[in-house]
Amino acid sequence: MAIAQPAQPAQPAQPAEPTDGRRIRGLKTRQAILAHAARVGSAEGLDAVSLQRLADDLGISKSGLFAHFGSKEELHLATVEAAAQIFTAEVIRPALAQPRGVGRVWALCNSWLSYLERGVFPGGCFFWAVAEEYDSRRPGPVRDSVLAKKAYWSYSLKRAVMEAQEAGDIDADADPEQLAWELDSLMGGANSGFKSGEGRLALERGRRAIRERLVRASTSKAGTKFG
Repeated sequence: MAIAQPAQPAQPAQPAEPTDGRRIRGLKTRQAILAHAARVGSAEGLDAVSLQRLADDLGISKSGLFAHFGSKEELHLATVEAAAQIFTAEVIRPALAQPRGVGRVWALCNSWLSYLERGVFPGGCFFWAVAEEYDSRRPGPVRDSVLAKKAYWSYSLKRAVMEAQEAGDIDADADPEQLAWELDSLMGGANSGFKSGEGRLALERGRRAIRERLVRASTSKAGTKFG
């Protein structure tokens, strides 16, 4: 006959692991530092983004900044990455809500112009600014990151054009890389005019030029999917 085993005493409940408030505060501080760094970089270039500059602007000790970034290069790489995340949230993600077709191409371009108009970065487009700063320099981690992210935007436009061709909205004979290059160049021109004092007039001229170029590239099926 089996012998009944004595009941085991109940184990005391383990206390829930406390939320690491310091880690959360550290992440928020890092995000705030990088958001400010990206704003400075767009207006003055990444060379102006230093640990000392950020410490002075934000009232943080330089030693405190070293806890987040061990070097100026590390700070610049993190700034470029933060700017890319902001750009994705402000420009690419909203446009991707549009169905594939010429309407999405237009949405990408219009969202990009809107991001200038709303002053997401005070110096216009962050990536146009820093690409001009770094494109003639020797290859290095920061330059490579900047140009790779600029190239990804060009690729996003090209892919949207190709998808519009597949949807029958853009002429199948059009060169998608050429059309994407033209659209990007028109946006770059609007960015230059916007920064040089033309303000919203430059953005409206950019919108008109982009719309006219898309009209010329569109098929009759596209109808009024943009504008």
